[in-house]
Order: sequence, then C-alpha cells, then structure tokens
Amino acid sequence: MSVPIVRTIAGLRTVVAGWRRSGANIAVVPTMGALHEGHLSLVRSALQKADRVIVTLFVNPKQFNSAADLAAYPRTEDEDAAKLTRLGAHLLYVPDATGMYPDGFATTVSVSGVSESLCGAFRPGHFDGVATVVAKLFLQTGADFAFFGEKDFQQLQLIRRMVRDLDIPITVVPCPTVREADGLALSSRNVRLSPAERAVAPRLASVLLNTAAGLSNGSPVLPTLAEARAAILSAGYREVEYLELRGEADLQPIASLDRPARLFAAAWLGETRLIDNVRTLPSPVLVDKPLGHAFTRADGHTATPAFKDELVGSGKRYP
Repeated sequence: MSVPIVRTIAGLRTVVAGWRRSGANIAVVPTMGALHEGHLSLVRSALQKADRVIVTLFVNPKQFNSAADLAAYPRTEDEDAAKLTRLGAHLLYVPDATGMYPDGFATTVSVSGVSESLCGAFRPGHFDGVATVVAKLFLQTGADFAFFGEKDFQQLQLIRRMVRDLDIPITVVPCPTVREADGLALSSRNVRLSPAERAVAPRLASVLLNTAAGLSNGSPVLPTLAEARAAILSAGYREVEYLELRGEADLQPIASLDRPARLFAAAWLGETRLIDNVRTLPSPVLVDKPLGHAFTRADGHTATPAFKDELVGSGKRYP
C-alpha cells in the first residue's frame, strides 16, 4: 500500500484528528522533497520515536533568493512517495503554494540574532521564509516532535529559538549529518554537480575535519581559518562565501576554542553552493585521533575519519 498523500489543510487535520482520538503521538519531518538518505534517516528516527509520522513536501518559494534557483530545484514527488512507502511513513503532506500562502497573505515570522550571520548574511530573507513556513507546518500538523538534520545547523538553531520564543508545543529533535562514503554531506543540490565537480566536492568536508582537529589541538583560530580557506580554494572551489568558528549554543563568533563550537562553511563549486559544518570541541587530543567526528554514511554504516590520513590533497577517502 502506498503512503497516503493529502494536499489540503482540511484533509491533513481530518487524518490527524483521527490519530489523536486513538491516542497516538505524532512526528513531522519537514522537507522540500528530492529525498535522499539524509531525509530518510530523519524519517527512520521519527518512526522510532512516534506512533505516526508525517513527511511534508513543499518547495517553499519564500526561502529562495533567486527565481532561477527555485525553478531549478528538483521535484520528484512520485519517487519520494515510493521511498516513504518502503520506509513505512504514515502520511505525505503536499500542500501547494496557493494553499500555503493564499491571496492577501501578510504575515512573516522573523527570528533575529541566530538568523543574521552565516547564511543569513548572504541570503537576505531566507530564514524569514524558513521560519514562516515551518511555523505554519507545525500549526497545521499539530505534531509532538519535529526532526531536523544538523547539516543545516543554523536552521536548526533558528527553529529551536522560534519554538522556545513562541511557546510552540513541539519538541525539536536534531539528527546527525549523513554523508557519502567520501565525506560529502548529502544535499539535494549535489545532483547539480558535474562528474569533475563531484570528485572535488568532498574536499570541503576533509578541510573542515582537519581544521577542527587543529583547532582542538590548540592551533590559533584566525591563522588556521585562513589556511583552511586557502585549502578549499586550492582544492578547486571557486569561492568561499564564509568559513567561521561559532559557538554551538548561540552561533556567536569566537576567537579561541574555549567551549563547544561549530566550524561553518559555505563555498561555491562551479554554479553550486554547498554548505557544511563540523562540531569542534576544546578538549586537547592528538591530531590523529577522531575527535568524536563519527558520521553516518549514506550506506547506513558509521564511519570515523582518521585525520592523519585526511590531510588536504592526500586523496584518501573516509573508511
């Protein structure tokens, strides 16, 4: 039996009301479709946590800065539904833009502070679009839990802050970044990479992992970040939009690694913008120790890179 699909708020609320009458709790996994293993890992986690799981599919025009980027975003509803059917998701909610933003729509949810740096500085209005649509999806589904990947860590922190500030009765559950066997963070945008670009793409993660190891071993922040930026460009990326060390809790810039942090990067490879982040801890370790940077590979296995084998230009792959 295929995953049921509903396209209207009324239809969604009818289903949810029935689940509530039976005493079920509910999880939601918001997506824009083009589902890959990263999305599917969120669905699996949701299925373990909740009685019923709703996956939403809505390519949100309010979070795109470019009409061309919006038009180019992959739309694969049939394939997505088939993947969700195999996993056992309970409902696929696919609203259209008219239903989500009817004539006269005039409300924007804006979260200051965490939205203003990193991607927010380069994509004006993007996070307002994210916060607005996610708030609507939370209200429409009435879910108890919401699952988000740490790959979009700034987005995750923004949603956490919005939920707290607006007293939305939902628990936001973070899930680890899922990567290809060579370390590239899974993204729907990866399909845009040419074969030559795809070969270069994992160097971003490799540089970030090495840089995090150096910082944890006491390397000075600013010179280390400058070296990392140069390494990303040398690897074949045409532009580094940002490369910054930020406190994990508040996303504020830090000049020394005195608390848990995240190393954030956005870089352009050809015409594709890729983002990534790596948790960076202040505890002193040897440079060839893995720092706890185990990650989930797209094949479902857990891998831990050995930094001594992941020096820039080594050509080695993650185990």
